[in-house]
Amino acid sequence: MDARTRNLFVVALVALIALVGGAALLLGDGGGQAPSAPPGIGSIEGVVVGVRAEGLDDVRGFTLRTADGTTVDFTLGALENAVQFPPGHLVEHQSTAQAVRVWFRTEGGAKVAIRLEDAS
Repeated sequence: MDARTRNLFVVALVALIALVGGAALLLGDGGGQAPSAPPGIGSIEGVVVGVRAEGLDDVRGFTLRTADGTTVDFTLGALENAVQFPPGHLVEHQSTAQAVRVWFRTEGGAKVAIRLEDAS
């Protein structure tokens, strides 16, 4: 391969990488940014310290410990992202102490989780 062909190939490769990178930034999902909460919805981050379940497919609720040491109990509602974050995945987060973000609403004094995400 002569120098001119090689240089043309390098320029084309760099242009392709720049194009793909730019498209990924423009069309991506925001880089893991949390969605903005509608009115009446709160979010909190913490470590799962307890999971109430009859099995991995039947999680009823869980307890979260926040950075300031406060524990918060949640009931599991209909998750809007149950495919991306199955409720049984909370057990793994409990065993690894990896933080989660919980989006919730308050119903009758109870906090009902409606979305779960990795906090990192």
